[in-house]
Amino acid sequence: MQRPLAGLTTRNLVTELTAGVTLIAIAIPLNIGYAQIAGLPPTAGLYALIVPTIVYALVVSSRQVVASPDAAAAALVASSIGGLVAAGSADYATMALAQAILCGVMFALLSVFKLGFLANFLSKPILVGFVGGLALDIMVSQVAKMLGVKIDSGGEFVDKLVGLVTGLGSTNPWSLAISAASVAVLLLGKRFLRAVPWALVVLVLTTVVVVVANLDDAGVDVLGEVPAGPPALTWPVLDWAVWAALIPSAMALTLVTTAEGLLVSRSYSEKHRYPFRANRDLFAFGLANVAAGAQGSFSVGSSTSRTAAMDQAGSRTQLPSLVLAVGTLLLLLFGTALLADIPSPAIGAVVGVAIIPLLGIREFADLWRKDRFEFLVGAVCFLVTLFVGAIPGILVAFVLALVNLAKRAANPAIDVLEATGDPAESLLEDAPVGTTTAPGVVVVRLAAPLFFANGSVFAEAVKRAVSSAGTAEGGPVRDVIIDMEAVTDVDVTGAEEFEALKLWLASGGVALSFSRMRDPARLRLVQLGLFHDERVFETNRAAIAALSPDRSTTTATTATTATDPATTEKGTS
Repeated sequence: MQRPLAGLTTRNLVTELTAGVTLIAIAIPLNIGYAQIAGLPPTAGLYALIVPTIVYALVVSSRQVVASPDAAAAALVASSIGGLVAAGSADYATMALAQAILCGVMFALLSVFKLGFLANFLSKPILVGFVGGLALDIMVSQVAKMLGVKIDSGGEFVDKLVGLVTGLGSTNPWSLAISAASVAVLLLGKRFLRAVPWALVVLVLTTVVVVVANLDDAGVDVLGEVPAGPPALTWPVLDWAVWAALIPSAMALTLVTTAEGLLVSRSYSEKHRYPFRANRDLFAFGLANVAAGAQGSFSVGSSTSRTAAMDQAGSRTQLPSLVLAVGTLLLLLFGTALLADIPSPAIGAVVGVAIIPLLGIREFADLWRKDRFEFLVGAVCFLVTLFVGAIPGILVAFVLALVNLAKRAANPAIDVLEATGDPAESLLEDAPVGTTTAPGVVVVRLAAPLFFANGSVFAEAVKRAVSSAGTAEGGPVRDVIIDMEAVTDVDVTGAEEFEALKLWLASGGVALSFSRMRDPARLRLVQLGLFHDERVFETNRAAIAALSPDRSTTTATTATTATDPATTEKGTS
């Protein structure tokens, strides 16, 4: 059992504490903005930095991943709950709590039943498209905030875009000036002095300007009063029908967080060579989300940008997260008055600059260069998420993942292997169409498990190889050898196709044998009734030497039958 704060020593204590102060400067401004994206009060974002952060930091196996709401999760919260109830209402906040608790339960179930692999269906193109669609939707709201244009931030993307364009005439000059200056500072600062917490600098300076110049009287929106005090224990009370309505969005949040969170955890654990336990990390996410829902916050995931910032600051433990929790609590107890005059255009600028990488522009360009089909998958997911909604986007993402998987699985590499006169040369080469591996012998290799998606494809490929080789120099095919090295499993549908293939071969007087068969595959074939008295050879050359006496190869032959299923088959081609 890993102890809490693993990796912390007296030698790195100062570094970890300093990184914690940096994390405070990064996290507080962003979480205020993310709470606004989610349609919740600023305290919902700040509360997420206290109890959920502490719980996660003490349980997780990763020494560096920072847990917090992020922009994509906030947008998903807004789009899913906004479709059920009006943003800003009491029911809206209550449903956000319930959604976080549902996420926590789902994370716990994924951990207990070791189902984290489900998130693997969200491949990189799907994640890029899904998150990119959410990010562009967020960007429209933040641009409106930066310009001082009033739009319905909980509306559909098209409605918000139309509202922004038609409202450009009402742009507030002071809001525009604050936004332009903020964006310039954030971008230039990030380029030349990355170590400085520019988001905090921007919020402090713009707040001072607003207070000194009374710009709130000139139409600049400010954050407003933030209630003081620590988070209070609560529990969402809702009808069962409402809980059920929140399940799809909670599933989407859970799967996206699982895919991104485990990827980040694994990458940093490999980079710095410390243990990584996926199921424990999922359980930590579960506890953090239940804690978020029970004390006034919303769904919590992993923060890639803050984790990267902590890594750059030299942090290798979860101590900065605890420092963040303490600092946020002190702010809520004694410093909420400092937050009231933060200008909304500056918050919009901070969030807008933060989500630029989430748009996936570089990733889409990379996909276009490498694989047009993968690019299409990401683009479809992007467009559905943007124009239809986040939940349809995640559903389409899974359908596209299955289509992509089926497309690849249904077309495995199926080779007729070629033999040469030199027994030292590998047989693992594609033979020309219509030829035999040896006179009267065809060796066929399936480089995949045999299952429903490729069973008929494999059977047809073998039939084609046998039929086309019938006129070859070596005469008609007498023996077919199936190279089983890559066939790790066979399902029922694949077995039925294989049984039909065996009958077809037998009707043509063609004998069936196997080579390089693994013990689990042999036992599976026996279980499915596909393996009786067929010969099994350790290597392809052994099979050819035994079945093609005209060849000059003198390689020794080793064969076994189904009467000895425990025999271990070894050897190379």
